[in-house]
Formats: sequence, structure tokens, C-alpha cells
Amino acid sequence: MSESLPGSEFDAASLSALRQDIVISRLLSTMPDSVKVSFTEEQLAHLKLAVGTRHWDKHSLDLRGTFKLWRTRYYYVLLLGQNHREISRWQKQFSGLATLLATGLFVLFSMVVGFLALYLIKSALGINLFDGFSLGIWSWFKEFFK
Repeated sequence: MSESLPGSEFDAASLSALRQDIVISRLLSTMPDSVKVSFTEEQLAHLKLAVGTRHWDKHSLDLRGTFKLWRTRYYYVLLLGQNHREISRWQKQFSGLATLLATGLFVLFSMVVGFLALYLIKSALGINLFDGFSLGIWSWFKEFFK
């Protein structure tokens, strides 16, 4: 049941050095000792071809961790990077909608902050647009930063 690796030939030296390969050593580090020693060098070479060609570690942001909440352990993963995958039509439409929504929320937030800044500047200069009417934002602002 010994098959040669497709498209490449490995000599004995490269097969014996395979266990020190970073991809294989990471993979083996997650396994019990009894399982680690059961792999042949040829099986490890095939695992390296199958797993080592993936670019899982190439993200601009790769944040992983675990935390315990009561009696249960949870994990979190936050990955951020350039998308190199082919995306479907539905994903393109959803992405466009999400971009439109995010842009709209940003513009709305910017307008609210801008109007608030203008209102505070107007109030600080003592300009009243309507006699006897105030939103109370200037009084709250002065009390907050007293």
C-alpha cells in the first residue's frame, strides 16, 4: 500500500527531516504521543502536501484565544486580511449592501457630530436662533465639563 507522492520524489534525508518541518511539527504537537509515532514518513509527506499548502497563517490580524465562563471554556477567533477567494453573486450583492449600509451609517454619524459641534459653537458664542428656546445641550455640556 505504499504509494509515491504525486508530482514529487522525496529522498530518505528529506523524509527524515519532515518531522522537524514547522507545518508537521505544529500538526503533531496537537496529537497524543501514541498517535504521533504511528505516522510513517510517507503519510507525513502527504499531510504536508494537504495541509501545508494552505495559507492559514497569513492574515493581517490573527487574534485567537480562549476564556472560561462559569464551567464552560469558549474560544474566539478574529481574522482580518485580504480576501483571495472567488465569491458568489449572492456574496457580492450582500457585500454591496453591507458597504452601502456602513457608508450610510458613517455619513449619518458624521452629520450628527457635525451638527452637534456647530450647535455647541453657536451656543458658546451666545447666538440664539429662537428667543426663549433651548435644547439644553449647552447647559449639559457646561455642567459635564465643569
